[in-house]
This record gives sequence, structure tokens and C-alpha cells, in this order.
Amino acid sequence: MTEQRATQILHILRNSFSLPRRVNASKDPFQTLIITVLSQATADRNTDRAFRNLSKKFPITPKDLADARVEEVEEAIRVGGLFRNKSRTIKKLSRMVLEQFGGSLDFIYSLPLEEAREMLLRMPGVGPKTADVVLNFCAGKPTIPIDTHVNRVSKRLKLAPLDAGYEDVREALQALYKPKDYLPVHLLLISLGRKYCKARKPVCKLCPVKTLCPSRQVEDSSDR
Repeated sequence: MTEQRATQILHILRNSFSLPRRVNASKDPFQTLIITVLSQATADRNTDRAFRNLSKKFPITPKDLADARVEEVEEAIRVGGLFRNKSRTIKKLSRMVLEQFGGSLDFIYSLPLEEAREMLLRMPGVGPKTADVVLNFCAGKPTIPIDTHVNRVSKRLKLAPLDAGYEDVREALQALYKPKDYLPVHLLLISLGRKYCKARKPVCKLCPVKTLCPSRQVEDSSDR
């Protein structure tokens, strides 16, 4: 059964990878929001560098970033790529948090998950993954962020349908795991995707969950 296989996969992944000590640079929801915007379409190392540069130039608060000159934000986050679009997004969402939410994202702690998620999704540059990262990492809300690694790996493992969109993948994984495991599932599937279940050349021969992967023969036909 898929549920039993999903449990076995998680058990193996827990024994194969260490959960990162630093899930994100901050437990502050606004800072996490900014980090997640910076992380879009860029490597973790460049995200960290861009956030450090931005932090040196400005306090990471809605007021300071809303008041900042867009050119200065661009220069600070240039290393992260797409810096022009991201700088404008950061300015807009900072202004929105300041003007519509009194400079605080504390509603993520008090509101029900779906209501808080809806409010985050209204913000410029905030898609489902960004909203779910903020809700899970900062408020411990029961939702699984689906990034490109989680999407690819969960489909190859047949934990989600191949044609599933973001919400369908999220719901499929959440139906298979307990809420207390949502964050480990997210992080461990990312680790698996980065090291073994790569987009172009998956290393099926060395993958710790290869015996539980229905896609292995397709991805690793040369190994038969």
C-alpha cells in the first residue's frame, strides 16, 4: 500500500540524511518571507549571500525596506539573480505589510491555516510555496511546501500523481503523512532530490530508497 511505502521511505530518509540545523535564517515571519522571495530561481548559497548583503544595508523590517531606495535594494541583492524584479517585489510587499497589517505578520500564528494562507497569497510575489514555507517554518502550521525537488521526487516515488499540480501534490503528501512529519518530509525529499533523485541524471544505483521506487527501472534502465 502507498501509505506503508510512504512510511518506509520516510524512515529510510531519516536514517540517510541529517535534518539541517538551520531551516532558515530566521524564525521571524517577515524575514523568512524576504528570504523566500530571494530564494526564487537561485541557489541556496546565493540566497544566503543576498540576504546577508541586504541585512548589512538595512534592518529587515517592513518599514525600513518600504522606505529604502529601490536602487539600493537592487545593489544589495544583485548576487541572488533577478534582482530588479525581486527588489520591486520586496518593496511592494513591505509596503503592504506596513499599511495593511500594521507592520506585522503575526496573523499567521492566530488565524486558521487556510485563512492565514489566503492572506499571504494576496501579497506581491508570494505564491503557494512561499506562503507554505512561512506558515510551516515560522508558525508550525500543518502544510508541506512543494518546491521543485519535492515535486519531482514525490512523483517519481509515486507518492503523488504524475500530472498533479502544486495543490494536488501538497494534498497527496499530507494525506500520507502525519502533520508532525510535514517539515521533515519537505526537508528530506529536498535532500534526496539534490543528492540522488536529480532532474536530469538521477543516481538510482546509489539511492537509499531505490527498492521502494516504482520509477527506478525507468530512470535506471542501464542498471538492470
